[in-house]
Amino acid sequence: MALSKTLLQDLEKRRAAARAGGGEDKLEARRKKGVMTARDRLAALFQPGTFLEQGMHADHDCHNFGMEKKSLPGDGVVAGTGMVDGRLVAAFSQDFTVSGGSLGRIHAKKICDLMEYAMKVGCPIIGFNDSGGARIQEGDDSLSGYGQVFFRNVLVSGVVPQIAIVSGPCAGGAAYSPALMDFIIMVKGTSNMFICGPEVIQAVTGQKCTMDEIGSPAANAGVSGNVHFVADNDAHAVEIARKILTFIPSNNLVDPPHHPTARVDMALDEELNKLVPESSKDPLDVLKVIHRLVDNGDFLEVHQAWAKNMIVGFARIQGISTGIIANNPLVKAGTLDIDSSDKAARFIRFCNVFNIPILTLVDVPGFMPGVQQERGGIIRHGAKMLFAYAAATVPKITVILRKAYGGAYLAMCSADMGADAVYAWPTAEIAVMGAEGAARILYKREITGAADPKAKEAEVVKQYREKFCTPYEAAKKGFVTDVIVPSETRGVVALAIRNTLTKRETRPPKKHGTIPL
Repeated sequence: MALSKTLLQDLEKRRAAARAGGGEDKLEARRKKGVMTARDRLAALFQPGTFLEQGMHADHDCHNFGMEKKSLPGDGVVAGTGMVDGRLVAAFSQDFTVSGGSLGRIHAKKICDLMEYAMKVGCPIIGFNDSGGARIQEGDDSLSGYGQVFFRNVLVSGVVPQIAIVSGPCAGGAAYSPALMDFIIMVKGTSNMFICGPEVIQAVTGQKCTMDEIGSPAANAGVSGNVHFVADNDAHAVEIARKILTFIPSNNLVDPPHHPTARVDMALDEELNKLVPESSKDPLDVLKVIHRLVDNGDFLEVHQAWAKNMIVGFARIQGISTGIIANNPLVKAGTLDIDSSDKAARFIRFCNVFNIPILTLVDVPGFMPGVQQERGGIIRHGAKMLFAYAAATVPKITVILRKAYGGAYLAMCSADMGADAVYAWPTAEIAVMGAEGAARILYKREITGAADPKAKEAEVVKQYREKFCTPYEAAKKGFVTDVIVPSETRGVVALAIRNTLTKRETRPPKKHGTIPL
């Protein structure tokens, strides 16, 4: 017997209604504004013909406030799996054309089911956030739904990577799901993310503010540091997400997508020698150094707009996917402060949990001095970096470019903090503090009593630097693996990373350490 045409027609009718979301007119209106629909975003993410939808026929089960007469196709969210560059990825996309993308019980269940599936099969999760928030008609069921999503975000954390793309509104409790994920991408012009809006802030505190000041991509990326990337539009956001995936593994049990070259190229790069300023007082542009070290100068900087005195990001070094952390002397002299410590610590922990080798480039004069830093908890925040590096068991290679002073030297992954190899340029200075400060403290009497104090101070500083600060002194004591010429760095680092890819390091059994959050 042939399959009933009525059944086929009914199925196609239901599918068409689900694909239409809140209606073709609403979908077309969004496209005319240059905004992708929920399904457009998934289509841009996945390879054609690979999307397997989950829960297409889902609908709300609310019978309050006239909701029993309404149909919410897919309950306002499209979910499923597909292939991205040949790798399985799970993704959900909230549909603002369906009840403003509001979250109800079934909406939340679809997201939770998808996350649990991703955890079982070991694939990354990407979420497109575009929602008006909790569905008021469902009351505490909506709050429960958010709780269920948050719980899954934490359960999945460290098992598979999670990427949030905020394409539209993401307010109140809804903002905490992206916040619990590994990377957040916001879209210019269409997105905002905040807990309390300007009206609420003014009503409660009397402070006047605008949405741009508290919830815009610029505010979240450059001021609060909530957001890692800002995209020009939806298509650009998808491009960034796909780029991130090229550097990270699908789950915590597999290696990153390394593409090692057939042999390590040890050729010298004389341009690196030219990047080093003649005077130690002139700042070094560490981004130029990074671009010389990585393959094709391709460096994906993370948190680019926030805490710019620290640079973190992904690259490949002779085919090996690597996380790079570097002081930026062009901003705040490269000192470690509250925000830069948080920025580095979070990135270190992501690399560690997903088996990504870490390269640390050091040019740090110390921790940022100041009353605001002390009262803001620089001790606690700096300790996060120390904790993150010490706890990390992935390959850790450190290169000391120039200054490495005091506790900041330790915080930038010294040998004592677990670096597998520490290399230093001849320009490196490793000491408790800078030669000038140390000389003034240790030889104050000789300097002040000299006929020419300035000349005497210069002489003492030179002697102190030569005796205590050179990389050779540190190398004598085993704190430095080798002193190398800058031009040798790319080959040496590539070989050192490759040699440590088989690293195995066990730690005492425990649930987890107590990082000073």
